[in-house]
Amino acid sequence: MKLNKIHILLCGLGVMFISQSCNKYLDTEPDNRTQINSVEKVAQLVTTAYPSRDYYYFTEAASDNAEDKGNGVGGLDDVISRPYNWQDVIGDGTGSTTAYWNSCYEAIAAANQALEAIEKNNLGNAVLPYKGEALVARAYAHFMLVTLFSKVYAIGGSNDSPGIPYVTAPETKVIAQYDRGTVKSTYEKIEKDLVEGMALLSATAYTVPKYHFTPAAAHAFASRFYLFKGEWQKVIDESSATVSGGDFFNNLRPVNSTYRTAGTEDFRTMFTRSDQKSTLLLTEQYSGWQRQTSPRYGYGINMVKMFSAAGNFTGKARADKILSYGAPHYTTYKFKEYFHRVSPGADIGFPYLIAPLLTVDESLLNRAEAYAQLGQFDNALKDMNTFLSTKISNYSASSDAATLQKITAFYSIADPKTVIIKLILESKKAEFLQEGLRWLDIIRHGLTVTHNKYDTAGVETFVDLAPSDLRRVFQIPQEAMLSNVPQNPR
Repeated sequence: MKLNKIHILLCGLGVMFISQSCNKYLDTEPDNRTQINSVEKVAQLVTTAYPSRDYYYFTEAASDNAEDKGNGVGGLDDVISRPYNWQDVIGDGTGSTTAYWNSCYEAIAAANQALEAIEKNNLGNAVLPYKGEALVARAYAHFMLVTLFSKVYAIGGSNDSPGIPYVTAPETKVIAQYDRGTVKSTYEKIEKDLVEGMALLSATAYTVPKYHFTPAAAHAFASRFYLFKGEWQKVIDESSATVSGGDFFNNLRPVNSTYRTAGTEDFRTMFTRSDQKSTLLLTEQYSGWQRQTSPRYGYGINMVKMFSAAGNFTGKARADKILSYGAPHYTTYKFKEYFHRVSPGADIGFPYLIAPLLTVDESLLNRAEAYAQLGQFDNALKDMNTFLSTKISNYSASSDAATLQKITAFYSIADPKTVIIKLILESKKAEFLQEGLRWLDIIRHGLTVTHNKYDTAGVETFVDLAPSDLRRVFQIPQEAMLSNVPQNPR
């Protein structure tokens, strides 16, 4: 289990909250790393090369997937309330930007440790799938960091704004010095790792493949990466490779069938099980996200409307479960919390979730958008109809299929590309509510976010976060300045 993993820590990039572990690691003999000297040990190490913290708190709160429910309603938690107000989160508490930053660099450190061990030991061809996994995992962690902590990649732009440190070797110093490079250089390094690693991956190297970068999961990640780069044909190619024989329909989340008829507890257990065809990559993450039952800022009554019959062009409601802890507090109830006790019978431990990092659903929506960007509107609508057929209650292919005429009338948008992309983004917003992905589309498309706010007298106002606002880039932890990594401007 990943919660029992050996942490290989990137101390110099701000993993200060576990500096005691850093010191223990750095106090050992430098050549202690050579003990990773077998395929089995490399394989075990690479299982830790995934972020062990989530981004749900701050990406959901900062996005238009959250609302102010009013004075005296729900609790206030800085890791939610500050992002909702587009303020930097102080500290490294659970769900904070700092916790996620640190966990990504921990994952990168584990990948680098594995790659160094492979280079130093003659382990033969049997180790190649794990080398591929380490490279793609390293690319993924760096991609999420540059996406959240740097300016968004500008398609056709110079992308010369600061990126994030791209680390390719194990740490050997307590305080190492790093250069952020540029967004452009960071993307180039991500792509290099991604392409090299994908060529080595295997679908049969793992007992439970869904916890690893298999070829299918890597293709899904690549489709997201190239969507940000605006390389539309590559998006189509990578998305198409995520499922066998192009059968997206039987691999999407069964929202209007299996999920709809499942009992509440069965649903949340099922949602992140490794046997779900829709899920391509899972990881365990230390998180209290499912404990956020009644925050002041979050999934409220206005968010519920996106699932209603009035919320989409078919005139039928989406089949998603709409559960409440008592109005105005709602939940998708997608996550089941697990608890790792520090020892048998102990009362203390760590709450954690099984987090779906990549899915077939996202990959299909990426392909639909790429088709739309290339003017292949029939293909885009075909993908959207495949997607919607698994989401809309009582869906009928004959009466509910998306056409340009229907969606143009519904959205009052005449341009075919614009209206199809609008449908795609709205569908993705509903599908991935409380999973953090909406923020990626907001920054990628330069969408303005509007938040409502109630003052102490109960007067409601509305505030916008414009595309040019510097606060759309999350703040780099202060501790990283010790390693010469400057913070983002405010």
